[in-house]
Amino acid sequence: MSDIFDEFIPPKKPTPQHPLLGLTVLVVEDSRFASEAVRLLCLRSGARIRRADSLMAAHKHLGVYRPNVAIVDLGLPDGSGADLIDELTHMHSHVECVIGMSGDSDARATALAAGAHGFIEKPIANLGAFQEMVLDALPESARPSGLRAVNDETIDPDPIALQDDFSHVADILTAHNGDEMLDYIAQFLAGVARTAGDSEVVEAAQTLARHREAGKPYRTDVARIAGLVQNRITMSQAS
Repeated sequence: MSDIFDEFIPPKKPTPQHPLLGLTVLVVEDSRFASEAVRLLCLRSGARIRRADSLMAAHKHLGVYRPNVAIVDLGLPDGSGADLIDELTHMHSHVECVIGMSGDSDARATALAAGAHGFIEKPIANLGAFQEMVLDALPESARPSGLRAVNDETIDPDPIALQDDFSHVADILTAHNGDEMLDYIAQFLAGVARTAGDSEVVEAAQTLARHREAGKPYRTDVARIAGLVQNRITMSQAS
């Protein structure tokens, strides 16, 4: 059965073990690895999920589906997730809950200023913590009543998704000789590396971002990132 018919199936009621049962969540996230983490958290919680990797893809989904919850990453390849949050909270009244997401804790203020009802800081792997964040952001009328099971389960995204993210960065570095994508690479790679717990790559991405913001030379930073990314790809292929 096509996914489009899901919209006409009466939603199931939440249970203590699956408190998000009956909800459809649209996840707008360009990282395959981070998106896979949220997908697993949603499915373990009982929610149906739709995924988009850009603002353009998100608008296509919104033209067809009516999600209850939208989880929007702040850094997207074709613009700021804050713009989509503002649009969803002011124009799409059928979206009951909009949650901002970023690996940068400072982005919380940006997401809430745009109208987000909550914020998730990446990485997020604990099932119980994820459920609480979503439920707390929902309007009170949409929250399930009764006791909820305390769940300390953690999820482990497929490492192939992480490989895809590193390959994506390698492709961008190869295809673009100019500087127009370097700011995107820095924020994307920092978020991916935080989710994967790779502190060396996080530090390299943050250094590139700092040097570009300060107007300092950054070619060495780009070369370092290219080397680290290729190393991660090689290590993954060898394992």
